[in-house]
Amino acid sequence: MVVPSGLMRVLRTVGLIEGVSTLLLFCVAMPMKYKAGMDWAVSYVGMAHGLLFILLWLLCAAAWAKGLPTKLTLMTMIGAILPGGPFFMDFKLKRYETETAAAASHPVV
Repeated sequence: MVVPSGLMRVLRTVGLIEGVSTLLLFCVAMPMKYKAGMDWAVSYVGMAHGLLFILLWLLCAAAWAKGLPTKLTLMTMIGAILPGGPFFMDFKLKRYETETAAAASHPVV
């Protein structure tokens, strides 16, 4: 089964946005909270990051249901927990997408 390209595009895009939200949370919002006393920064960025994290996991589950290999699905879900993980997994997902597209365009006879 080949994962629809639209679903892969959304999965990769949300993954990258989630990765950026992690960096914003750690590098901008948390210093604002602890150095400048701006608690609201962590509240807003943290909420956005949490929603993106949940959306990414739901998209992983949908992609798995459509045929994304279990190992790649689990790696993507675990990668979402690690800072920088979504950027690494985008590379892996792009490679998978390219390989499956190439295999689909050149069927074995």
